[in-house]
Amino acid sequence: MPDHTPRNWFAVPAPVAALFRRFPLVVYPANDLPVRSPSRGDLPTLYVFVADDDAPKGRPSFNPSCLKWQVRRRPLPLSLSLSLSLSLPSCTTFFKIAGVEVRILPSTNHASPSGALPYLLPPSPLRPVAGASKLESYALENSPLPREKRPPSSAPSDRLQAYQSLLDTRLRTAWLHALYLAPDNAPLLARLYIHPASNNPLVRLTLTHQVRSAAEAEVLKSTRAAAVDPKRVYADARAAFEALAALLDENGSGGDGWFFGCEGPTLFDASVFAYTHLLLDEEFGWADRALPEILAGFPGLVRHRERLLERCFPDDEGVLV
Repeated sequence: MPDHTPRNWFAVPAPVAALFRRFPLVVYPANDLPVRSPSRGDLPTLYVFVADDDAPKGRPSFNPSCLKWQVRRRPLPLSLSLSLSLSLPSCTTFFKIAGVEVRILPSTNHASPSGALPYLLPPSPLRPVAGASKLESYALENSPLPREKRPPSSAPSDRLQAYQSLLDTRLRTAWLHALYLAPDNAPLLARLYIHPASNNPLVRLTLTHQVRSAAEAEVLKSTRAAAVDPKRVYADARAAFEALAALLDENGSGGDGWFFGCEGPTLFDASVFAYTHLLLDEEFGWADRALPEILAGFPGLVRHRERLLERCFPDDEGVLV
């Protein structure tokens, strides 16, 4: 008599099921993590533009947008350090202003969730944190320091936004021209961004054209001009430095205080330092020194850079490129 038992259309045929019941024949141990992978999973990791050899040593990033997050505190007094159970190693970042320990690793824009560096990867299973406002919020929210020791939040204000715009427009435009478009600085651009990307000459040539074209487009957009005018770009940068120097000295500190009269460095101080340090660093490799020489004419900003450098990178010998 035929079997009229309904069959499951998704049932695995018996011979195939018997075959797969024999697997796995061998179970191999899990692969070790790559050598460069972090050994600890309890620290957030900040990914920035930095040479592979420089990251473990805590050397400054060669990118202003990343460097401002590398401004760190000096070691705390022993009593406060013990009370917070906080270790402040040499390889730390801007988050040390808020007392937050992070790890630095090199990366590229292509690896960032937002398409730009820096970005922060908190201890799992949290999602990556990208964007300046989110990075600052993360640092303040996770700070173990007493509230009176924490840096003030960069709450939006008309005055702060006005001076921040000088960094985001005039100084950034001058930086782009100096690094990407000034012919004499082409070897520096190649060492920082082109050569690490590929050993293929054709790829390097294409990448050079792409980054220079992108920089030129940004300069034209910022200046609203039909052609790049270096004299105008650097004149605008000089005016921006003059305004920043006046802001720093508005309390008569002569460059020995912090911006907006704060008792300690804030994110704005770090943002200014990100440009002034790289421009004044003798080891950076500027061949065309037009922009660094303009900055050197403002002693207050020079001293501000020196104080933050001594405070944040006391053992550093400069950016190695």
